[in-house]
Amino acid sequence: MHTYKWLAIETSTDILSLALASTHGDASELWTRTLDGGAKSSQLVLPEIMQLMEEAQIGFTDLTAVVFGKGPGSFTGLRTACSVAQGLAFGANAPVLPIDTLLAVAEEARFQNAQQHAQNPAQHPEGVQRFFVAMDARMDQVYTAAYECKSEWQSKKQVMWQCVQAPSVNSPEDICVPTEWNNFEFTTVGNAWQAFATRWPAALSRTHMYVMPTAQALLRLAPVAFEQGLAVSPEDALPIYIRDKVAQTTQEREQIKLATTIST
Repeated sequence: MHTYKWLAIETSTDILSLALASTHGDASELWTRTLDGGAKSSQLVLPEIMQLMEEAQIGFTDLTAVVFGKGPGSFTGLRTACSVAQGLAFGANAPVLPIDTLLAVAEEARFQNAQQHAQNPAQHPEGVQRFFVAMDARMDQVYTAAYECKSEWQSKKQVMWQCVQAPSVNSPEDICVPTEWNNFEFTTVGNAWQAFATRWPAALSRTHMYVMPTAQALLRLAPVAFEQGLAVSPEDALPIYIRDKVAQTTQEREQIKLATTIST
């Protein structure tokens, strides 16, 4: 049975989240880091990754893929994660696996629900879970997307997600809930509720959870994405900029070079 080793980088918000996993069948080991990021992410990310790899005794050339949250999110944060993932993957001769950051928020919410189900099955029955993701996009706007998955708490199969509404950016007043959800319950997840709850559609405020994207969520999504052929060569890895795309800066190109040097 094959052993998979994944490194995940999530810097789309003010939190720097890193995770490293080694999986062999149903057995897995996990190493994580969660730090205040924001403007400091570009300086912290590589040293923290080095410490994580050393702690796990895993070499860069052992990695199956380098996973990163591709956005939408902070321009600087997305470019940091992408450039570091590219550099490390180049040096390790590994592919890059970009994963939708808003899907990572939905997955983190599903995972939290699964943990709550284990404690109180009656309050969290099996069935389809629907998550409307709403993340503060600054500039008085919100990143939104809608996802649903089948909840089978006792199953060890990988969770299969369906995107019902693709990621977009809107003012709170212009947010639309998928029409196919009109007769279904759903949960609003993310970090935008407190800032915009009085301005967006009332349906979004019925049930809500404060959830942030994590590198651990990226790792849980990685196997299915990898099997679906979504891994790309490092030079083809790109963030999702829902707003105007910004060119790579000189500093980011230097990060790629440094990361390449470290992983070789």
